[in-house]
This record gives sequence, C-alpha cells and structure tokens, in this order.
Amino acid sequence: MFKPPKNDAKYSWTHHIYDKMRCYGISESRIKRIIRFPKRIEEGIALDTIAVMQPAGTKRYQEIWVMYKLFGKKIKIITAWRYPGKSSERNPVPTEIINEIRKLL
Repeated sequence: MFKPPKNDAKYSWTHHIYDKMRCYGISESRIKRIIRFPKRIEEGIALDTIAVMQPAGTKRYQEIWVMYKLFGKKIKIITAWRYPGKSSERNPVPTEIINEIRKLL
C-alpha cells in the first residue's frame, strides 16, 4: 500500500507527485536524496522551477528526475519521472541559485 508523503516545515508535496511516485516506484526518501545530492541541476521546463537528476542503479542506464520550486524556505516538489537512457544537458542553473538552495538544505 502506497502512503503519500506528508508536508512538513521543509518540503511541500503536490498531488501530481503522489501519482508519479506510485507510477514509477520512487520513494519519498529517494526524492529527498535526489534534491539534496543531485548529479545534475538544470532549469525546469515550468517557470521558475529547478530540475535535478541522479542516475538510477539498474542494469540499463536510467535517470530519475525531480522538478521543484522554491517558496521562501520551503521546497514545493512538483513532479518526478524516470528517463530511460542518458538525457542531453540543457540550461544549467546559475551558481547563485545553487548556493541559495544548499543553504536551505
């Protein structure tokens, strides 16, 4: 049985992420770990969002992506997905924003 994650002082979860976590078999702790220790950080496809990635440890190379938005000192997790294969690099996030995020974590 899938238990959706609870909102707390640091993280806020959308209903969309609940469905994606269940669909792709991604746990709450894995999503938090990807946000804290990303392998790659890029601008999200939605306005003012950040997308982070870690490779999944499977036989075939996969990447797990998480997209979130900063609201003051809170991180609103919007969606997550598995990408089959290696994705090409796009727009990296500026260093100032990365430093601001690391202060929150």
